[in-house]
Parts: sequence; C-alpha cells; structure tokens
Amino acid sequence: MTDPTTTPPPEDTTPPSMPAPAAPAAPATAPAAPAPSASAAPSSMTAARPTGITILAVLAAIGGVLGLFGGFVLLFAGTVVFGGLGAILGLAALAYAALLIAFAYGAWTLQPWAWALGVAVAIFGIVVSILYIIGGQSIASQALGIVVDGAILYYLNQPGIKALFGRA
Repeated sequence: MTDPTTTPPPEDTTPPSMPAPAAPAAPATAPAAPAPSASAAPSSMTAARPTGITILAVLAAIGGVLGLFGGFVLLFAGTVVFGGLGAILGLAALAYAALLIAFAYGAWTLQPWAWALGVAVAIFGIVVSILYIIGGQSIASQALGIVVDGAILYYLNQPGIKALFGRA
C-alpha cells in the first residue's frame, strides 16, 4: 500500500517530440582585458597613424622597391659598362633602397627609430640633389627633389608627428 502522506512525483507532461526545457544559462561576462604595460605595447597600439605618415610610408615603399630594381640593374649593367664604379654606384643604390623600405615599415608601424631614419633619408636626398647641381645638373631639374625632401623634413619635425614617434 501507499502512504497517503506522500504525494507521488508529478508526471512528465512534455510530449515526446518536444525537448525538455533547458535550465536558464548564466549571464556571460567578458573576461577583463589585462592592462597593457608601457614596455609591451608598441607605439602603433597607442596612437592612430596620421594620413601624412601613411602617405610617406607608402611612397617610401614604392620608391624602395623601384630603387631595388634600379640598383640591381646599375649593379650588373653598370659593372659591365663602368667597371668598379658601376658596382659601387649599384651597391649605393641598393643600400638607399633598403633604407627607404626600412623607413616605410617603421613609419607604417610608428617605430621610434623610423623618425630618425626618415629625417636622415630626407637630408640625404637634399645632399644628393645639391651634389647633382654641383656636378652640372640644372637647378630646375633638382628643385622638385629639394622641395619634396624639405617638405618631408618640415612635416616630420611637427610637434605632433615627433610625439607619435616618441620624440619630445
């Protein structure tokens, strides 16, 4: 016999075609992001890259790649035509192209060393243009290069741009 004080368990009234209701899920919380340390976070994470720096980086990359092609042509064909002087000029062109590519990468990622490299490359461009003028080229043929490199120097020395690269 059954004890009248106990009640039988309730019957399952869920039809067999329907799944049993699931327990409510606990609210999802996003894990707290670790606080970035000053030494671990690159400067590209702390500041947005200005459009001017993006333009300089892209143009430096294009100039660097074209300079690599020209440097290899000068290295191999110049060596045949001019001998050792052609080889030296070809190696110098390759080194300059490598510096442009390094600056492009550094400017794109806002590396602190890229500012100094950009200034050095712009000054080098002005010096080369002046040497061309001394060597007999017309000032008009070199004026654009001097103006562009001067504008790059001016832009890189703006306080906000220097601060992006960690310069005070």
